[in-house]
Amino acid sequence: MNFKPINRLEVRRKLSTGQELLVGTLAQNRQGVFFQYDQNYLSEQTNLSPFVMQHDHTLQQAPMKPHNGLHGVFADALPDGWGLLLQDRVFRQNGIMPAQVTAMDRLAFVGSTAMGALKFSPVSEYGVNHQNEIDIQTLGFEAQAFFDKEFDKEFDGQTDDVLAALVAAGSSGGARPKAQVYFENGDTKHCSTQVQSHENNEAWLVKFTSKNLSLGHEEGLCEAAYLTLAEDAGLQPPQWQLLDAPKKSGARQWLALKRFDCVNQANSTSGRLHMHSACGLLNADFRVPSLDYEDLIKASRILCKSPAAGQMQFKRAMFNLFSCNQDDHSKNWAFLQADNGEWNLAPFYDVTFSPHPFGEQSTSFAGFGKNPPLQSIQKLASTASFANWSKAKQVVEEVVSEIQSFSQVAKELGVKAETIRLIQKQLDATWQANKILAK
Repeated sequence: MNFKPINRLEVRRKLSTGQELLVGTLAQNRQGVFFQYDQNYLSEQTNLSPFVMQHDHTLQQAPMKPHNGLHGVFADALPDGWGLLLQDRVFRQNGIMPAQVTAMDRLAFVGSTAMGALKFSPVSEYGVNHQNEIDIQTLGFEAQAFFDKEFDKEFDGQTDDVLAALVAAGSSGGARPKAQVYFENGDTKHCSTQVQSHENNEAWLVKFTSKNLSLGHEEGLCEAAYLTLAEDAGLQPPQWQLLDAPKKSGARQWLALKRFDCVNQANSTSGRLHMHSACGLLNADFRVPSLDYEDLIKASRILCKSPAAGQMQFKRAMFNLFSCNQDDHSKNWAFLQADNGEWNLAPFYDVTFSPHPFGEQSTSFAGFGKNPPLQSIQKLASTASFANWSKAKQVVEEVVSEIQSFSQVAKELGVKAETIRLIQKQLDATWQANKILAK
């Protein structure tokens, strides 16, 4: 097959009202990828990425790194891990090696299915437009089979329809198998991978499990426990629920999170908020430790024009430290832009027990990746505009108090006693190493 890479894409934005606006044009040649804002968009809307892009009509070339030659705001629309795996399966089925595929081709593949408000056209001919309803248990079971190579040997491949459903639902980030789906009228047994025209659609992200994940089939339950603690600590996590999984999957329940980029879901307009990760906003490579909480707090205060935003990020940082959520890389922090251009913090997502082999956080604390000294946390507190350390220390104490409830919360959610014991042991060790911050 003679594969021709995409060299031009229109970028559109869906507002919270459901109205769509032309944002501008992406073009690619041998020198790289270039973007130019539409003049009407410039006169009506503010900048999509104010830290690294110009809000004018100039031709803006994307840096080659760290987003594979894309501007960070558009790279945010691409999946990683699981979503790329599904894309590559489709390209291979069409006789195209993934090495031939550019980042622009992948944007065209995503089309209108990306998280956030941006969509890209024309849509790739290899993209899958799957609008049929599917049983959520079937979708999850097949996603697990695809993800788990050993499991896949027993269940040899998916039908074209199931693969189409997986691809249509697989545009979100992260390495774990998951799906973007729409439930109607609260029916969580059946879903669609495309928003339907009828009312009462709700967009959810469902995370499936695998025996090969670090917490196995208890990944969802443990994340639910952490989300409960985060909610009790006032950290504003997303709305969530647990869905029953089929027995043959090995899981008892899967975690579903309500998408916070989708608004007006009670009617057919299905509006969106523009979502931008810290990774794309600050040109930080999420694959390596490249972000510091000092930078994140500063960026949050400036972008959201609010000291409260910086203080919330400080509090979330303390939760990550004491809860051993060390996968706190730059793609796990995001911001939402309203139609009027105002920015707010996104909910606190991807919050779970995730220790790294050497105990280092992906985002550092004023230069320290583990066991930060008191002075570094005091520096972060000052950056977050706390009146004094005493005020910030109260925040640390509140977070620690909630994390101490982990074992009880996890037990109530049905996490196995052995898993609770192992996690609690690590939490206790983390407290001992960092207790100077809360005393």
